[in-house]
Amino acid sequence: MMDKMILGRYIPGNSWLHSIDPRAKITAVMYFIVIVFMANNWLTYLFLFAYVLYLVFSSKVPFMFFVKGLQPIMILILLTLLLQVFFTQGGDTLLALGPIKVTTLGLLNGIKIFCRFVLIVFMTTLLTLTTSPIELTDGLEKILMPFRILRLPVHELALMLSISLRFIPTLMDETEKILKAQKARGVDFTSGKITERIKAIVPLLIPLFISAFKRAEDLAIAMEARGYRGGQGRTKFRLLKWRWRDTSLLVSLVILTVLLWFFRN
Repeated sequence: MMDKMILGRYIPGNSWLHSIDPRAKITAVMYFIVIVFMANNWLTYLFLFAYVLYLVFSSKVPFMFFVKGLQPIMILILLTLLLQVFFTQGGDTLLALGPIKVTTLGLLNGIKIFCRFVLIVFMTTLLTLTTSPIELTDGLEKILMPFRILRLPVHELALMLSISLRFIPTLMDETEKILKAQKARGVDFTSGKITERIKAIVPLLIPLFISAFKRAEDLAIAMEARGYRGGQGRTKFRLLKWRWRDTSLLVSLVILTVLLWFFRN
């Protein structure tokens, strides 16, 4: 499961999505997460899937990367789907299991919730796969710039968010290595009582925390050695430039919003 963690990984490429300004991509993803809840019938969901799949194939990133992005949270998605199916009442009864009934309304709501999860995961995965950590940091810093009025350390916040996102796959890879090493030493994580399973996780957590703290210390030393002193008075080596293609991405989302509004029930 750990080796399927895609969130936070960056796949270099030369597609037009890779060249989009990170501010436009971050804004587009946040905006898409909002408008995905406007869909309430199959036609509007069709518009959303068509839009997302167009972006996915335009990125030239193998489609299996996006499928792998779903796998770590598949249990959460299926659990939400089952809760909607079994506990939402309304419409015709399709199946009765004692007090629990599967109705047409519950089944439809479950499928719609599943579609929303897939759409949101695909869009967020698309953001990280086509945007480098440095670009994410610069984009977040620019977007959060108005909060400097409130004396918030915008640069430091953007840097922390970017580093956290960047090290998710690294920590998952480290967890996978430790897990395999512990299994090779005879540790069993799948059998026994719940208390025994919890005790078996301890040999996994301790080296993982030690490795994470050591990696954080190495990163801090490397940043200090390179003269990092925060965002105050710093100049940018890479300057963000807003171009027509960045505007076109946001305009396409506005057009999508109009279609969702017009065709929703």
